[in-house]
Amino acid sequence: MKIICVGRNYSEHIKELNNSSNENPVIFLKPETAVITGKLPFFIPDFSNEIHHEVEIVIRINKTGKNIEERFANRYYDDVTVGIDFTARDLQTELKSKGLPWELAKSFDGSAPFGSFIGKSEAFQNGAISFSLKKNGETVQSGNTTDMLFSIDFIISFVSRFITLKKGDLIFTGTPKGVAAVKKGDTLEGFIGDKKLIDLKVR
Repeated sequence: MKIICVGRNYSEHIKELNNSSNENPVIFLKPETAVITGKLPFFIPDFSNEIHHEVEIVIRINKTGKNIEERFANRYYDDVTVGIDFTARDLQTELKSKGLPWELAKSFDGSAPFGSFIGKSEAFQNGAISFSLKKNGETVQSGNTTDMLFSIDFIISFVSRFITLKKGDLIFTGTPKGVAAVKKGDTLEGFIGDKKLIDLKVR
């Protein structure tokens, strides 16, 4: 299983971090060890003092595909959920300032928890998916796939030009504005519409 992530896919999030937009999706990978299994909590790592939550729509690839045409991309996934792309923002800022790759700030153990999957026919309402994240009961991020700079189908097509997609691969499709630091004791709940799909404790 590969975990493929898309950065800078919502304009308001790009603005809040003072980043620049790109002609093509920004792609990075996370290892399988980034997944949190069962009902385990997320443990804040000792190498960062600023771990940010980034809620995202996650799709699961259902069959092998290479050089997938965008018009056929919807055939390559059936299930959708929400995930959290945890980011060591302080480490990322340091690495970016030195012109270095920033995988260490994104790909550490436990940095890609995701929730229970639902069918895309349930997830899409009126052609779009609305999703949100609550921290300690308060909504801190909300987004809609209509606001994506690069659609899910385009992402699948684009990634498959470079990386063969296989059954079970996950694609994190980018986060809307509202990212912020988490602290020990926080509870994070992720939703598609009003359906809660992830409930995560921070330790």
